[in-house]
Amino acid sequence: MQLNVKNLEPSEIYKLISNTVTPRPIAWISTLSKENILNLAPFSYFTPLSSSPATFLVSIGHKKDGTPKDTLRNLRESKKCSITIATTNQLKDMHNSANILDFNSSEFDEYNIKSKEILKGYPAVANDSKVVLFCNYLQEVDLKNSKTIPVIVELEEIYISDSLFTDKSNLKVEFTNQIARVGADYFALSEKIEP
Repeated sequence: MQLNVKNLEPSEIYKLISNTVTPRPIAWISTLSKENILNLAPFSYFTPLSSSPATFLVSIGHKKDGTPKDTLRNLRESKKCSITIATTNQLKDMHNSANILDFNSSEFDEYNIKSKEILKGYPAVANDSKVVLFCNYLQEVDLKNSKTIPVIVELEEIYISDSLFTDKSNLKVEFTNQIARVGADYFALSEKIEP
């Protein structure tokens, strides 16, 4: 079957992309508002963009009322975010943090997620985070008529738990219990295969 996207509804295109471009990594993004409210939200339209400069692309939608999601608003103001690569033991908290809260509410408080600050000047993350990307807002991509805003962030520093290193001298990391998205479902990457 061949489908011309011009003849499809946006929801149909989303279903096709989210079920075929898989697995999609999840950026669990912490931001801080100018009112000092710590926000936490997951985004599965997320990917590495370049190694030099070290950048990532995350697409952020809007709330139902058309206003920017808190993550986008905070990124535009503070220019900083902490991106956790969520693991299977964080699934429930990550899933709950996708719920829309009032701008003055923190997902950390609402869902009793313990937090820790790893890098001064960047938002705190969930206490048991194993991999965190500390990024600075770089730019937005103007997609005409899009309901999402693609945001490019540049990596400033990366935190990797010592427990994930199999060879620190060669920066070899074994990280297999992160969560990915396939369609609307979550999957764990847990099996290594050989060609």
